[in-house]
Parts: sequence; C-alpha cells; structure tokens
Amino acid sequence: MGLDFYGVDPETGDKGSPMVWLDREKKELVFQGWKPDEVTEFKIDTTEWVTGHSVGIPDNEIVNRIPLRMAATIRKALDDAERDGLL
Repeated sequence: MGLDFYGVDPETGDKGSPMVWLDREKKELVFQGWKPDEVTEFKIDTTEWVTGHSVGIPDNEIVNRIPLRMAATIRKALDDAERDGLL
C-alpha cells in the first residue's frame, strides 16, 4: 500500500519542500523536512530531553524541521487517521 499525500509547504516554491504523508498500513505519519542546522544538532546531541532516554540521535533515526504553517496539514492527516480508526 502506498502513502497518502496530505500536503506541501505552501511557501516552498521550487526549492525543496517539507511534505506530509499518511502511511495507513503502518499507522505512521511520514514527514519530509529540512535538515536541522548545526545549532539544533548540537542541542539534540548534548541535551537529555527525557529522563532516562539516551542523549543524541540514534543511527536509525533522523530529525526534520517542519514549519508551523504546516500544522493544519498535519492536523488533517491526524484527523483522517482517527476517523478511519487508525489511532
């Protein structure tokens, strides 16, 4: 089964673009976003965000930056997932 496309950053133009998809089979949201800048990576690599959670980004994970203006797009994907019994 494929991914359901929900939207692209409306201010993206043709310069690469944060996007949102819903993977119904895996029950996951999929984000394409900007790579974090060096300051963000440093903060993540040196801050214990959750007590007991290791510091840093595990090798099998990435961090994306998604603009807040995409909140409605993300909310729509979540609402549809909830409506369809995926949550």
